[in-house]
Amino acid sequence: MKGLEGVRVALLEGRMTDELATLVRRHGGEPHCVPAVREQQSVSGEEEVAALLGVLVQESSPVVVLSTGVGVEALFQAAERLGRKSELLERLHRATLVCRGPKPHAALRKEGLEPSIRVKEPYTTEAIIEALAPLDLEGRCVVLLHYGERNLPLLQALAGRRARIQETLLYEWKLPEDLGPLQSLVQEIIERRVGAIAFTSQVQVRHLFQVASEQGRAEALISALRNDTVVAAVGPTCASALEASGVTPHVVPERPKMGAMIVSLARFISEAGASRESKA
Repeated sequence: MKGLEGVRVALLEGRMTDELATLVRRHGGEPHCVPAVREQQSVSGEEEVAALLGVLVQESSPVVVLSTGVGVEALFQAAERLGRKSELLERLHRATLVCRGPKPHAALRKEGLEPSIRVKEPYTTEAIIEALAPLDLEGRCVVLLHYGERNLPLLQALAGRRARIQETLLYEWKLPEDLGPLQSLVQEIIERRVGAIAFTSQVQVRHLFQVASEQGRAEALISALRNDTVVAAVGPTCASALEASGVTPHVVPERPKMGAMIVSLARFISEAGASRESKA
């Protein structure tokens, strides 16, 4: 299927840019890569991991929620720099490991660990809460290895269950140091020079609209995305962020995967084109 033939598709993904661009080209599209997120490692990462180990050594059956593959990798890297990686592995072997999605699972497997509980698709906060539902958490230590920001709804849910919460945040989501490409993308979307845009995380949505707001062009961006640019979101969390910004995505795949998103986007554009031709 070449449903994206001739369509310029803006991609805001940062870590897997080449893979996503290849998928767009495979379907005949022209990828326009403008990463919207920079992952900045915490300067206190080793201190965070040392504090975490200090907690784990006192707990006989902690629950460890692993929200991100990047975070898992950063966790083991910091422990290795401290000379305490074997200690971390020993403690995690004794813990109930709750894994959100395939990326943290893959990072765990590299270290010889397997999750005790796998969060189900679409890997939302609600899915994490559902995965934790069978566990008795009152008074139990629950370690949250966050993604690039604190997950406040998950924290509130755990507090409501009277868990003892230990937070670990080893990297943060930041805007790119050079905002020029994002500013130019806002202009291109408003001028209808982008046929489609694909979002793979909620923070990409927030950053794009933050840049547009700082330019005084948020309303113009919303209008273009509503009326002239096909908008794809990789999953429901990303779609909710778009809706909160005033844009309902045209494409949200059944499975929250980049490949499924691009296939769905190509199908949507192909069917839209066929519909226009039949009416003509």
